[in-house]
Amino acid sequence: MSQNSSNEQGDTKKKRRSWREWAMILILPVWVLVSFLAAQQVTIGVLWVLKQLHVPLGSINQNVMTTILSVFVYLVAIALTIGLPWLVMKQRVSRDELGIHRLPFWKDILMAPAGLVLYLILSFLLMLILGVFIPGLNATQTQNTGFTGFTGLGQQYELILAFITLVVIAPIAEELLFRGYLFSKLRKYVPVWAAILATSVLFGLIHGIGGTWSLVIDTFALSVVLCLLRLSTKSLWASMLLHMIKNAIAFFFLFVYPVLHGTIGS
Repeated sequence: MSQNSSNEQGDTKKKRRSWREWAMILILPVWVLVSFLAAQQVTIGVLWVLKQLHVPLGSINQNVMTTILSVFVYLVAIALTIGLPWLVMKQRVSRDELGIHRLPFWKDILMAPAGLVLYLILSFLLMLILGVFIPGLNATQTQNTGFTGFTGLGQQYELILAFITLVVIAPIAEELLFRGYLFSKLRKYVPVWAAILATSVLFGLIHGIGGTWSLVIDTFALSVVLCLLRLSTKSLWASMLLHMIKNAIAFFFLFVYPVLHGTIGS
């Protein structure tokens, strides 16, 4: 009798542990989202304090300010997401978990272009399929990057700042947060497919804030491939490189091509 009772208690604990593990598929993405939103609020608070101190923020070039604020938001988001659990609950995140425990290999570099092809195919197929269920889906919608006013090649320093922010800083920070921290943590609690799905849904929703469904779908597809690269290479370098390549292509068509077209093509 006592043995049966102990077996039942053991089964109950397993069920509870299983439910707790599956609950992480909501808890961890929400934590990353809250940290990201909190970082934006901290940035707003810092700006408010600076204004109260009569710091002449209005005299700073808008694109320079966008770069500064973007870097600050990413740094605070990473500090909150990874650092706060470490300080409060002693939940340390190792370099191995983040996928930055080694230097890049040639495999990482070669896998990134292959990932780009896979991402483009997956994004196209998802747009094609979901376009049937989402009326008026516009596949040409672009994300508001915060950078504006590039009217000539004379503003090269602004283009450089935008390039560094969008093509270098953003991919590194976002890969650390999503494929480094979130995806790696989720894999400890749920199956790989569920970790990929949860990570990619959140990644897509964050980039599609404002109702741009095409961006949600496109960045969801990108995240799926980035997660697969993280799995296959056991590091973050290939996904970082693919993310940079994708952003560099978008950067060219958003900023460089219009400038060249306006100064040379016309």
